Amino acid sequence: MFPAPAHPLCVEATLDPRLTRWKWLVKWILAIPHYVVLVLLQVAFLLLSVVAFFSILFTGRYPRRIFDFNVGVIRWNTRVNYYANAVMGTDQYPPFTLEDVPGYPIRVDITYPEKLSRGLVLVKWLLVVPQILVVVLLLTSGWKVYRHLDDFYSPFSSGLIGLLTLVAVVILMCTGRYPKGLFDLLMGLVRWTLRVLVYVYLMTDKYPPFRLDMGGSEPVAGVVEPAGSG
Repeated sequence: MFPAPAHPLCVEATLDPRLTRWKWLVKWILAIPHYVVLVLLQVAFLLLSVVAFFSILFTGRYPRRIFDFNVGVIRWNTRVNYYANAVMGTDQYPPFTLEDVPGYPIRVDITYPEKLSRGLVLVKWLLVVPQILVVVLLLTSGWKVYRHLDDFYSPFSSGLIGLLTLVAVVILMCTGRYPKGLFDLLMGLVRWTLRVLVYVYLMTDKYPPFRLDMGGSEPVAGVVEPAGSG
């Protein structure tokens, strides 16, 4: 079970203690079958998000089946990235499924919103511009502002996340250990990026906080500490 999260999006991850020194060099090749499938899933994700937009605009509801499918796409995509692209925190090959896999080292879930604002759906793209600017830095190397989801399908991650992941796996190669501090930071960046993604794609009305919740575990509702506390 997932803990009670401070945000509708819940991302839980564990760092594989048995990471090999060299496997990260070929993971992007091993993940090619996933990337082929994810390209098709991305098309479906975008088309269904348009359907969801009009449903929210006229009814205030995100169709449940579309929501579950889109959560599955984000879940699948995140597993592949965790394995082969961003973080590279496991050597366990990701499964070909939209469903939650409790035994996999990273899990993603989003609380279904029973009701969404019909008016907010028209301006979310504008409200999230400051967050998008942050995501551009974290996830991409420059101009892909409203296409930040696309970079998740590339075998190479650019931007700060890609750079820090490269540093982490080079340290792994040299020492046999993945630095825990970098893992915690990378998970905070990934979590921030995904929060922006689900807001942009209308899956929640909760504005993503300007807060770096680091580590593999989500902060529990009511006990979120400000950055730098303790």
